[in-house]
Formats: sequence, structure tokens, C-alpha cells
Amino acid sequence: MTKRSYSPVPFSEVAVTGPFWRERLDVVLARTIPSQHARLAEAHILEALKLPQPPPPLYIPRNSHSFTMQVFWDSDVGKWIEAASYALAHRRDPDIEAKVDAIVDDLDRAQRPDGYLNSWYNGREPDKRWTNLRDNHELYNAGHLLEGAIAYFRATGRRRLLDVMERYVDHIAATFGTAPGQKRGYCGHQEIELALVKLYRLTGDKRRLDLASYFIDERGRQPHYFTGEALARGDDPADYWAKTYEYNQSHIPVREQTRMVGHAVRGMYMASAMADLAFERDDEALKRACEALWRDVTTAQMYVTGGLGPSETNEGFTEPYDLPNESAYAETCAAVALAFWAQRMLHLDLDGAYADVMELALYNGALSGLSREGSHYFYANPLESRGQHKRWAWHLCPCCTMNVSRLVASIAGYAISASESGVAFHLYGGFETTAEIGGVKVALSERSDYPWHGGVEIRVEPETPIAFDLKLRIPGWAHSATVAVNGAPVELVVERGYANIRRRWSRGDIVTLNLPMPPERLYAHPRVRMDIGRVALRRGPLIYCVEEADNPGAAVQSLTLPRAASLEAEWRADVFDGAMTLVGEGRRLEPADARGALYTPSQPRLKADKVTAIPYHLWANREPGSMQVWIGETVE
Repeated sequence: MTKRSYSPVPFSEVAVTGPFWRERLDVVLARTIPSQHARLAEAHILEALKLPQPPPPLYIPRNSHSFTMQVFWDSDVGKWIEAASYALAHRRDPDIEAKVDAIVDDLDRAQRPDGYLNSWYNGREPDKRWTNLRDNHELYNAGHLLEGAIAYFRATGRRRLLDVMERYVDHIAATFGTAPGQKRGYCGHQEIELALVKLYRLTGDKRRLDLASYFIDERGRQPHYFTGEALARGDDPADYWAKTYEYNQSHIPVREQTRMVGHAVRGMYMASAMADLAFERDDEALKRACEALWRDVTTAQMYVTGGLGPSETNEGFTEPYDLPNESAYAETCAAVALAFWAQRMLHLDLDGAYADVMELALYNGALSGLSREGSHYFYANPLESRGQHKRWAWHLCPCCTMNVSRLVASIAGYAISASESGVAFHLYGGFETTAEIGGVKVALSERSDYPWHGGVEIRVEPETPIAFDLKLRIPGWAHSATVAVNGAPVELVVERGYANIRRRWSRGDIVTLNLPMPPERLYAHPRVRMDIGRVALRRGPLIYCVEEADNPGAAVQSLTLPRAASLEAEWRADVFDGAMTLVGEGRRLEPADARGALYTPSQPRLKADKVTAIPYHLWANREPGSMQVWIGETVE
């Protein structure tokens, strides 16, 4: 494998100017981040950082497995700092910075002389640290705190938290590894591997990359670490509540895995780290393992929204093509993590197929997890509802709240990549940056009303004329795309999902890209038995759903869409702050028997009724009601 030269332009160097993501970013800045801090305080999570003595009674009692979610409270703090840092990169806020610095004070005071830092173990069980990696998330917590520290440093230049976390990483590196006296362990919930790669990219310290490689390569080796660890605690490994190490993807070494199993978020974090290491190490075998897992997920286990994991029982995967709609778990964190993985796979080969999935998850499966007003959330993201699903203000396990906010706040880091030879645009919707190409600074400004419209304009402003590649992603859904430079049409040659324009660029050059967005129908593989006879609707990067608020009269499950019915895009200024809806002439099923008999030999009556669909990410932001992504299709 030849390592590609394109790398993402950091979030702190990209401005978000377009209305769609700017609105979401403003909500996160003004409402989500402050309200999450208040919730962290109300839930006693911030209090735990102060290590109160004696420890107060548990706020979250132990469950039947003798486990309390308080053990990973530190991770919620780390994700909040990360989300806040991304937001600060767009707009400095002294109050938020003061709140972060207060947390840093507590973490600095709580850190042990040997570098160890964990509020649960330091405050409650100091003699049991590193004794239950399978369940108790010490390394997971460390990873999220480390990611928060890196983001805060990049956004503000303040490194005190980064210094604290580097001391902790030194302790972890001394504790784990293959040298005599070290533990051959790794975390039950993958995450630290991602953080360590980020730390390596920030500092250039190869020891951090080596530690990330160790955690990935050690996973699943025999004798199994979690088995020996349980025996050392005096536990019977057979009593493991999940019953299988597939749950945390440690059943076999990662390079031998070809099917994604177990907990969806853990699997996505692991695959993201594998892709990172394949890139940094130029590791062809690890790349092939990533590609095998990618094929499995995207061809047999991914919802049309980019959601992952149908089962609540393991918060993850079951079997190929098992994609139920109403009972879909599709955790917000899993869609967020899919976007992470897709971005990393994209940079292995600059293949637009990965960017298509990244965009799908960003606009649909992940974005649905955050309410329009910014302080209510979905943990699970079903594709059908009878009206029983409602957003919540907080959760005993608030992982999804900060995960979706950190994704939205960091959206700028997903849009553009640069190399010595060019610039690549992966996302559209209003992004600006200045890249250095061949020693010349080039200002680039992309303007569009994406995802509502497919007209894109990119202004190129090099300090001095210079030749370089401008790569424009042509989404897989975009047929008949056209491109022009300074008004003159350019032949569109698409390679791996990107149109490459190589020329000598001068100040004031303007590229116009047109991505037609006609509404279209999508059909599931016949083995997805839940969607046989149904159709989903897509326009551009957005998946649509029908919601009762727009289709009153009865539950939307009684609606059907004739196969021959035309669909029109209709802008509705009265739907939230404006949204593109899809409208078609549908049918409403009504009982054939006027008495409403439960069973009858007569087919239901079909009554003409307009069908109005809205983007899936907007559902459950109005009064409760039924919703459906996959609509019954009739042939008339």
C-alpha cells in the first residue's frame, strides 16, 4: 500500500459559512454546550472529579451484573471538553473556557504522582485499578479525556490539560505492553487507540503510535487476557454477562476479522483506529482487514440512514440483513463512529465511496440524534414509530449527547483535505480555508445552499499563480453532474468518485459544480425481509421519512406510494426554519368493511391522499406522532 498524501485540513483551520451547518453549529454553541455542562453538574459527574471523601452513595445503583455506569463518567467529561473545544474554534467564549479550565483544575489535583487519573478508582477503589479492563473502561475514559485535551489545545493553545494527559499516557505506556512486568491487556471498550494516534499527529512522538499499535495488535490474542484477568479477580470467566468476546470484538485478532460483530460503537472505534494505523504504518494487511469489515457493514448490516446495530440487547449487530425498523437500536454514537471510520478509510485511497457513507451518516443517522432546539436527544434512532418515541433531555448513559455535539461542532474537519499537490473537497455546504500547496498559500471559498440545492461555487485565490489539483467529490447519488471553470464547461472525468481539475490557478478563478438532486426511490435487498414491498425516499444526501404532523388523519403506516407516482421537491418555509420536502400523490389504506372487521375477503380501499416527506434528521421535533422511513409501495 502506498500511503496517500491527502490529509484532512484541521477543524481549527476551516470556517463554516453555509446556512445548514452554520445553523446547527450556532445551536450547539449557544445551547447544547452550555446545557450539557449544566446536566453534567446536575448528574454529579463534575462533583466526582473532586474526589469527595468519604465517597457519596452511588447515584447510579449497580445493575444485575454488579456494574454501575458511574465508572465511565470521566469519558462524558472528556467528550464535553472536546465538543466545547471544537465550538470555541469557531467562536471564543470566556464562560465556556472558564468552565473547561475549572475541570482542568480538578483533573490536575486528582492525578496521582505516578500519573494515573480516574475519578472512579481514585475516589472509590484505588486498590483495584487496572483489574477489570473488560468491563470498567479505564482506558476508554483516558482516551476521551485525551481527545478533549488535544482539541482544547488546538482550539485555544492552552496545554495544561494536555500536559496532565501526557503524564497519564506515560503511566499507561509503562503499565501495558510486552516487556517483562507489563500487563498484556487492552480495553473492553475501544477508544484510546484513536486518541493516541491523534496525540502522535499532534506531537510527532512515535511512542504514542507504538502504544496504539500495541492495543490493536494485542486484541484477541491467546491466552485471552480477559479470561486471565477474571480468574485473577476470583471471577469465573464463564459468568461473563455478554457470554462472548465477540461483544467487544476481542474474540480473535483484529487482522483475522472479516465480519463486524458485537457492540456497534466499540466495533466502529476499533475499525477507525485500524484505519488510522494502516495509514500511518503503511500496513497493507491492516488495510485489507479494514476493507473486509467495511464490505460486511455496508453491504449487509447498515441502515439506509447510516444507522448501525439493530439490537438493544448488545447495542449492536446480529446477523446479515437483520434491519428491523420500529425496534431498530441504531445508536447515535454508532452513526457518529461510522462517520469517523468512513473519514479514515477515505484517506487511505481518496475513494469517494467512503465519503458517500460519511456523508450519509453525518446528515441522517447521526444528525437525527440532536433536536432542533439543541438540548434533547435520541439514544436509539428507529426508522419507524407509532408515536411512542420521544427525545430525552438526559440519560443515565449520556454518551450520545456529547458524541453528536462533538461531531456537529467539528464538521469543518470533515470537509476538505490537502496535500503538497492539491486540495480535495469531500463535503459541500459553505466551507472556507487557506491551504499551503507547493509553498504557496491558496485561499479557497466554497459557497452553496447544500444539501437543499446542488449548485456549488468554489473561488480559488492563490497568492501567486500555481498549478495544482482541485479534486471535487461527485457523490454516488449525483447523476449528470457538470462542472465549469470561469464559466467554461470542463469535461467531467470522475475517478474513484472525484473529478480532478488540474490547471494553473490564478486569483479570482471560479469553479462551478452542479449536482442535480431529483427525488428518487430506494429499494432494499430482498433479504431485508422487513422492507419487502416498501420504498424509501432520497434527495441528494438526505434520507426522507413521512411523519404524522405532515400527513394527518391516521397513522402514517396506512399510507402507500404508487410506483408510478411522481415526486416533487417543495421548499417549505413553515417547516422549522425552512426545509426541502418531497411531495407525491399517495394512497391511504382504509378498511374494506364499513364495520371495520378484523379480517375480510375484500382488499382495503385506496383513498387518494397527498404524501409529504421530510428529511429524516428532522423527525420527532414537533408533536408526538407516527413516523416511517420505509413506505408501502403499491402497483396500480
